[in-house]
Amino acid sequence: MMTIFVNEKPTKVVENTTLFQLRDKIKPDADIVILNGHIMNKDVPLNNNDNVVLIKRGEIPSFDELEALMIARHTPGVHKKLKKGRVAIAGLGGLGSNIATSLARMGVGFLRLIDFDVVEPSNLNRQYYFIDQIGKKKTDALLETLKRINPYITYDPVDCFVDENNIKELFHDVDVIIEAFDKAETKALLIKKCMQLFPDKLIIGASGVAGIYDTSLLKIERLGKNVYVVGDFVNEAKPGEGLMATRVAVAANMQANLAVRYLVNDKNLV
Repeated sequence: MMTIFVNEKPTKVVENTTLFQLRDKIKPDADIVILNGHIMNKDVPLNNNDNVVLIKRGEIPSFDELEALMIARHTPGVHKKLKKGRVAIAGLGGLGSNIATSLARMGVGFLRLIDFDVVEPSNLNRQYYFIDQIGKKKTDALLETLKRINPYITYDPVDCFVDENNIKELFHDVDVIIEAFDKAETKALLIKKCMQLFPDKLIIGASGVAGIYDTSLLKIERLGKNVYVVGDFVNEAKPGEGLMATRVAVAANMQANLAVRYLVNDKNLV
């Protein structure tokens, strides 16, 4: 017997089984057959520990199939912890939309998406939206996109403006609070209030991500017990120096990665 990994699941087959014999047995309607990373148009003998992917064009993987794929990529322990994670993202612009996209791809189990704005043409220079989403509420547009990436996690879109009066309600039931606003005063308000209300929750902010400066200038600073801020702490958006896709996306993924490290109990978290 040989072990062949079919869509990441170990499968026992008899010696001398060929690629197309395996396809015909497991998924005969597959019209794309990939062997060890290469699309195959002819039948070949399989070897022990070969990796085979069987795809039917346009078919959405089932929950179990996608789960198996993510477990294989992330390792079972990591995936299980991320699946139980609950994250709120305040602000769905350049930072927040990219953060949400990465966390959805990682399989974080619950994402609260908070914003009150609509998608504007100028947003497309850095935010994870598409030209046919212009004019839609950001909560609706991002939810639409995230469900195309991972429809099997729980999304909670909240179309509202964050202020002192609703912070407790918005963030009381999550593990991680991510600040992804544009305005410095709103950033400061959210972080300060959350530090007071939720001293044991992880709070992740950003400051100084504008321009096209060297991304190695971006760093992580720890402020207090559970507060981390990503940025260079100098280059805020201003006239003549805007927010750019490349640097914003790097900072966003640094924020997302902090959340992931926390959810998997990384003991070396900064």
